[in-house]
Amino acid sequence: MNVGKNNNSYLQAFVLVGFSDRPQLEIILFVFILLFYILALVDNSAIILLSIMDARLHTPMYFFLGKLSFLDLCFTTSIVPQLLWNLWGPEKTITYHGCVAQLYIYMVLGSTECVLLAVMSYDRYVAICRPLHYTVVMHPRLCLQLVTVAWCCGFLNSFVMCPQTMQLSRCGRRRVDHFLCEMPALIAMSCEDTMLVEAFAFVLGVALLLVPLSLILISYGMISAAVLRIKSAAGRKKAFNTCSSHLTVVSLFYGTIIYMYLQPANSYSRDQGKFLTLFYTVVTPSVNPLIYTLRNKNVKGAMKKLLGKHGSADIFLIYQVYFP
Repeated sequence: MNVGKNNNSYLQAFVLVGFSDRPQLEIILFVFILLFYILALVDNSAIILLSIMDARLHTPMYFFLGKLSFLDLCFTTSIVPQLLWNLWGPEKTITYHGCVAQLYIYMVLGSTECVLLAVMSYDRYVAICRPLHYTVVMHPRLCLQLVTVAWCCGFLNSFVMCPQTMQLSRCGRRRVDHFLCEMPALIAMSCEDTMLVEAFAFVLGVALLLVPLSLILISYGMISAAVLRIKSAAGRKKAFNTCSSHLTVVSLFYGTIIYMYLQPANSYSRDQGKFLTLFYTVVTPSVNPLIYTLRNKNVKGAMKKLLGKHGSADIFLIYQVYFP
């Protein structure tokens, strides 16, 4: 174990510096993050509930969308409560075991989402390029297997990189220059040579970021070619609407993640890293359900049916604000 006998920081609590150098900003961020967190809880819970309860949504597309909403719900919950606690009061600490748990959970869920987005692009490819074979190809067993592969990739990445990161000598340093226990920030605070750990992180980053992204781009290249062959404008529009929401989510998620994780730790920009992490851990999970469902007639219909069954006029008015 590299943590060593002389590593005084082992098992000591960490101080999450976060935005403590900007006390006025902390109050604004607290309100902003709390609102987005409530939005994420409501929106993602609604998608999960609808995908289970409404028979019209028992298709591969909504099966994967429900799994994405579950990931987003867990992803943001693993970070936001601790962040809100630190923003609200003067105490900025997190226990050693709390930091380890947050890092493991955060990396499992983030890595799983990377692969799941590639799986969802394959589903769209089959739906548009092979519509007559869609139900045969995307059968329930395959869908479950693809989700299982995504989760296995997430656990593999976490179980490889988290021990490597936490075993680095810190020479008594306890201040993490971030608002969560994130791998680049923890590597950057080490007092030993981190070249090997960074090399591992880069290789796994390529495998879990660039490979799925390449598969997504290939899928959408084939989809674009198929859409251009559709003669009717209505058909092209329908195909575009089917894919545009997924492409938007992929762009938001992968854009920030790739920038964060495929750069050396010594070039890690403190403020830039914090705000980018805030974007993909708080904002993206909140807006994903809206992006996917804003123009989706099936989800709108399922929501109206559910609200109509339970007869809540007030909830229906709120729903109309989100899905006009």
